[in-house]
Amino acid sequence: MRGPDIQQQKLFSYLSPESRVPQTHPLRPIRIMADKALKELSPVFRELYSRTGRPSIPPEQLLRSLLLQILYSIRSERMLVEQLDYNLLFRWFVGLSMDEAIWDHSVYSKNRERILHSDLAVMFLRSICSQAEAAGLLSDDHFTVDGTLIETWASLKSFRPKDEEPPVSTGGNRNPAVDFHGKKRRNDTHASVTDPESRLFRKGKGKEARLCFMGHVLMENRNGLVVDTRLTQATGTAEREAAFSMASDIPGVHRVTIGADKGYDCKEFVDDLRSLTVTPHVAQKVKGSAIDGRTTRHAGYAVSQKKRKRVEEIFGWMKTVAWLRKARYKGVEKIDWLFTLSAAAYNMVRMRNLGVVASG
Repeated sequence: MRGPDIQQQKLFSYLSPESRVPQTHPLRPIRIMADKALKELSPVFRELYSRTGRPSIPPEQLLRSLLLQILYSIRSERMLVEQLDYNLLFRWFVGLSMDEAIWDHSVYSKNRERILHSDLAVMFLRSICSQAEAAGLLSDDHFTVDGTLIETWASLKSFRPKDEEPPVSTGGNRNPAVDFHGKKRRNDTHASVTDPESRLFRKGKGKEARLCFMGHVLMENRNGLVVDTRLTQATGTAEREAAFSMASDIPGVHRVTIGADKGYDCKEFVDDLRSLTVTPHVAQKVKGSAIDGRTTRHAGYAVSQKKRKRVEEIFGWMKTVAWLRKARYKGVEKIDWLFTLSAAAYNMVRMRNLGVVASG
């Protein structure tokens, strides 16, 4: 028997978003981990908001929605708000009922400054790492460090001499015509008018120069989870400087190992790591390597060289799923916040795939 095509909607619904989401949905373990971390951050939220006045949108809901933006590759906050309005799964994850109104997209811009100056992303990442440590997923002896370029949201046309007036527009809606071919452009004489903190940088010989930043992660070698992050301006020494900074923050006084690629094979960097009681498991250059037989003779060196390549999985996920190939914000501080939150999201996905977190 053919069913009738009834267009009129029911006046009342007695089902909640919770009942609509399957118990086996992959977002459920991620929601459990996120809620546990946000509960630990509750004292921090109390300090950020006034005790009087009109109640604000809960910061827990804002952070959960930003996690959704990362996990589902939503390219803008306007589109995120649109999805929150009609997507039942998103409403459940954020903690919204069927009838609650959705906030305006400008809420994220207004709350970004409050969130940035509180290091919430760093604390959220540390809380997720604490959950991984409690589940026995983290190694406290063996790590890997690496960096990647994050292209800024600025055109090469915006990279202009610091002491020169901007070009005059030719009219219409077109950008001013700029002919920079044959001209030498350097970071000490030029700067981007769109994002002054970005730097012109190229990864290696034969590669094109781009306006970009540099993101760095410290990965533990047992399961490939991120334990620390940095975001810096793109320079030739930024990778080694960030690696030394993250190595200095590794807790404990016991000897640890840090694997890295050939870009870190520098005598000054190797000596600095050894001064921190860190064994540098750095890939050797063909000529002039600072790594000698006292390091390479051990079997652990070969293991570190194999494990360190897993850090590329982190960068691959962050650049494709989390949309960090090209930065959505301007400036080191804002991109650093997003980079750290994306690392925490990656950890939650990785922990879910390991099957450790299954219930709250």
